[in-house]
Amino acid sequence: MTANPPSRKSEFKETGHLWLRGALSEEELAPFDAVAEQNARAGQRLSVNGLGLAGVLAGDAHLQALINEVDPKARPVRAVSFNKSEHANWGVPWHQDRVICVDQKHDVPGFTNWTEKAGIVHCEPPAELLQQMLFVRVHLDDTDERNGAMQTAVGTHVLGVVPSEQAEAATAGFPIDTGDARRGDVLIMNMLTLHASKPAVTQSSRRVFRFDYAGFDLPLPLKWATG
Repeated sequence: MTANPPSRKSEFKETGHLWLRGALSEEELAPFDAVAEQNARAGQRLSVNGLGLAGVLAGDAHLQALINEVDPKARPVRAVSFNKSEHANWGVPWHQDRVICVDQKHDVPGFTNWTEKAGIVHCEPPAELLQQMLFVRVHLDDTDERNGAMQTAVGTHVLGVVPSEQAEAATAGFPIDTGDARRGDVLIMNMLTLHASKPAVTQSSRRVFRFDYAGFDLPLPLKWATG
C-alpha cells in the first residue's frame, strides 16, 4: 500500500522550504505583471495595501490560501519587487534577511539595528520572531542559474541567527536548491534560511516578487509598516 504524500504543512515544518510549482495561473499573474512594469527598479519596496497588490494579497486570494496551508494566521507585512536584467545585475553572498519594516521607531527590548531607508523605518527583531515568519517568492519569469536564480541552503533555518562572516561556512552539509523556477512558481521559506545569488550571465529578465508574511502582531507600540 502506497503511503500518502506529506502535506504541504508537514513538508514545510520538516525543511523550512516549499516549492509550489505552477501555483499561479496567467490570470492570477497579470496583476503582478502590471505592478512589476510600473516598479521596474531593482529591490523596490511596495505597499502591500496598494491598489496594484491589494487584490492578489487579499485574504480570499489564491496566493493567501496557499500561504495559509503553511501558517493559517500568516498575512503579508512587506513586499519588494526585483528585476535582475542587463540593466540591473547583481550577486549576493550567503546571508539571512533579518530586517523588518515598522511604522515608527520605539525602544522595545530585543529590537536592534535601527535604520531608515526611503523614509521607511527598519530594524532587526528577536530571532524567535524571525523564526515564525515566512519568506515568499512569486516568479514572473523562468529562472535558472544563467539569469541569477536564488540559491537556498535547505534546512539552515534551524541554525538560528548566523553572523554574516560565518554564513557561507554554515551552509556546509545542507542541500543546496539552485532555485530553478518557471513562471507562476511560488517558493515559501522560513525567514532565517540562508540564501545567495550570482549575477546573471544572460540578458533575460528575472522578475520576482518577494513577500514577508507574519502570523502575529508586533509588541506595542511597534506596528508593521504595510502602507
